[in-house]
Amino acid sequence: MRQIRALRVAAVAAGIALMATGCGATGKSSTGTESSGAAAGPITGLQIMVPNTPGGGYDTTARAAAKVLDDEKIANNTEVFNLAGAGGTVGLARVVNEKGNGDLTMLMGLGVVGASYTNKSQSKLTDTTPLAKLIEEPGAIMVSKDSPYKTIDDLVKAWKADPASISVGGGSSPGGPDHLLPMQLAGAVGIDATKVNFVSYDGGGDLLPAILGNKLGFAASGAGEYLEQIKSGEVRVLATSGEKRLEGVDAPTLKESNIDLVFSNWRGVVAPPGISDSDKQSLIAALEKMHESAGWKEALKTHSWTDAFVTGDEFKKFLTDQDKRVADVLTKLGLA
Repeated sequence: MRQIRALRVAAVAAGIALMATGCGATGKSSTGTESSGAAAGPITGLQIMVPNTPGGGYDTTARAAAKVLDDEKIANNTEVFNLAGAGGTVGLARVVNEKGNGDLTMLMGLGVVGASYTNKSQSKLTDTTPLAKLIEEPGAIMVSKDSPYKTIDDLVKAWKADPASISVGGGSSPGGPDHLLPMQLAGAVGIDATKVNFVSYDGGGDLLPAILGNKLGFAASGAGEYLEQIKSGEVRVLATSGEKRLEGVDAPTLKESNIDLVFSNWRGVVAPPGISDSDKQSLIAALEKMHESAGWKEALKTHSWTDAFVTGDEFKKFLTDQDKRVADVLTKLGLA
C-alpha cells in the first residue's frame, strides 16, 4: 500500500484519461500423436496465471474462463494460479521469461500496461504473444455498508469540501484502471487532483478487506469482483462508470448523476514469446470456442462484463497501441 504523490497522480490522470473511453496446448492426442492446434481435441496441461492476488478482477476472470473451458470440453483440467507482485509485473516477467512455453498463459489488462512502466519493469506486454481480448468492464464507486455516504452526491459534497481527508482505494498501480477512474472523477466534479489521497492495493483481493473494514473513504474498481458483497449489502455501490447501468447492481451511472464521465477497463489473455504457430492457433481456437459457448455468455451476464472479444493480430494491434500511449504519456511525465 502506498500513497501516490499528488502531482504525479494529477499528471497521470490528465495524460492517460484519453485511453479510457497428458499433453500441452499443441493438441497432442492421448496416444501422443501431435495434430494441428486448431483441429485438435480438448487441450491439456493449460495454465492460466493471474498476476495479482486471489479475489481480484483478473482472478475472477481467469477462473470463469477456466471453468467454461473445462465444462465445455475445450480443455481438460485447466490450472489457474496466482503470482502477485508489483502491479502484475512479477507475473509479466515470468511469462516473458518462459519463451516458447505453449502451456502457459496470463490473464491481464490495462493495469499491467501501466504497471510495466511505473514499476520500471524490464518486461513489457509487447514482448508477449497476444491471444485475445475478452471483456470490458465499467468501474464502480463503492463504500462499506457503514459508510456515511448513501449516494454519490453525498460523497462528492464531502470530497469537495476536504479532498485530502478522504482516502481513495484502488486495486491497481499508477496508470491502472482503479487509479485512473477516481482521478478522472475528481476532475469531472471540479476537485484539484493534486489534493486526492489515493492508496494503491495489489489487486481487488487486497482491496476488499479495506472496503469492508471501512478503512477508506471510498473505493474505485470493477463491480464484477465484488458482486457477492454487493448483493449481501456489505458493499454499497454509489455509482457505476459505464454508458448504461450494470444489470443486477442497484446504482445509477455517473452520467445519470450529472457527472460527465464514462470509463471502462478491459482484460485479455497473452502467452509467452516464441511459442509455436501450432500452439498459438490451438490457444486462440480454444478461446474462440469458449467465447461462442453458452457457458461464457452466462459468465458475462453473471459478472456484468461487456463482451469485447478480439483475437490474434487485431488484439496485438490494440495492445501495441495501448502500450505506446501509456509509454508516451508516462515518459513525458518522468514516470517511466
